[in-house]
Amino acid sequence: MRTRTLMNRHTNHHRKHVMSNAVLRSGDVTAAPVVAPAIAPVVAPAVTAPSVATLAVAVLAIVFAAIVPDARAQTRLSDLVEVENAHRKELIGYGLVTGLDRTGDRTLSTRGAVFTVQSIANMLENFGITVDMERLRTRNVAAVMVTATVGPYNAPGSAIDVTVSSLGDASSLQGGVLLQTPLFDPDNQEIAVKAQGPLTVGGVSAEIPGARVTRNHTLTGLVPGGGVVLQNEHYVHDVDRPLGLVLREPNFTNARRIAERINETFESELAKVAHPGLVQVQWPGAFQDQGSMNIFASLIMEQEISVDTPARVVINERTGTIIAGGNVTIDEVLIAHGNVKVRTHVTPFVVQPAPFTQAETIVESIPEVTIVEDAAQTLVLDPETTVGQLATALTTLGLSPRDIISIFQAIDRAGALRGQLIVM
Repeated sequence: MRTRTLMNRHTNHHRKHVMSNAVLRSGDVTAAPVVAPAIAPVVAPAVTAPSVATLAVAVLAIVFAAIVPDARAQTRLSDLVEVENAHRKELIGYGLVTGLDRTGDRTLSTRGAVFTVQSIANMLENFGITVDMERLRTRNVAAVMVTATVGPYNAPGSAIDVTVSSLGDASSLQGGVLLQTPLFDPDNQEIAVKAQGPLTVGGVSAEIPGARVTRNHTLTGLVPGGGVVLQNEHYVHDVDRPLGLVLREPNFTNARRIAERINETFESELAKVAHPGLVQVQWPGAFQDQGSMNIFASLIMEQEISVDTPARVVINERTGTIIAGGNVTIDEVLIAHGNVKVRTHVTPFVVQPAPFTQAETIVESIPEVTIVEDAAQTLVLDPETTVGQLATALTTLGLSPRDIISIFQAIDRAGALRGQLIVM
């Protein structure tokens, strides 16, 4: 009875929502024109090197302050869990990208991609065109590998994104179009998806003889919605097995809160915590066929809990990026930071031989090494200092993001960081 009452409430709520939308659509709303005030142009002052570092730390402080979690914030279970055994399939295929501006695979030299020429010849032969591979000259085509992921609920006919990456020695895939490519399921070698369409490359590349400029990576691209699902084994619930909710981030507290929320909603002990990464939910008696089981799963996914976020600081030393959770705190610690600059310089000088001698003129050099150490800047942090307060304090020191990375690593080694430090 409790389950049926919940379904009736859900249906009545949906009807009220539709009626309220109909009332809103039937009303006449008049919007007054808004005139934007004139804004005088502002001339930005010149930015010096120290101010760039200070600005970077200031932006970091804003990021830290923005990600402080709200204790009252609720998150839906659909954003936290996946259904157990509802696996995704990773597909792969081989294809050709055409329409490149002389940035495709080379075909002349011995270092060129031979398989690209063979693929072009085979493709033209399928269209009834016979060509001599020895005389085939093109830099507008590149051989690529195509990959895609099919979810457990992608029905035949649905569109998915596909990723394209260069296989040969092409210099860029910018402006290319992927020809129709079959993607195979590695488990049964059957064609599951066919992909085709123009590429979206996140980089820019320009090249002339003797010079080349590249921004970001141009040998990998995406075809949004370029794959069409032909066949897929969709997931089916098993009434003899409980509904398994797999946490994307295993956590004891979140698993317990999920089970408590489900049991409280349905007023029955349906859910239990199998381990920190899995919550098992028994099927109620009213949900025994596939249609009703899907409705029950949707009701489960609509539930909300307060998420326990782990205290983590993630550092990427390659890019100088720092991401810290708002619940990371730091114990009382002393920070002293100073720069050491080492400068090497070689002064050349010429040694001239004496007149009327057989000696030769030689060039010698005098090496010089200079070490300059800046005065250390000291900062004392109070107990229970948050990362936002730390970022604000570091702004006064004018440190760069890489200096802040070193400070976080040193604080962790000192045992004053209350959280997990992850270095990528």
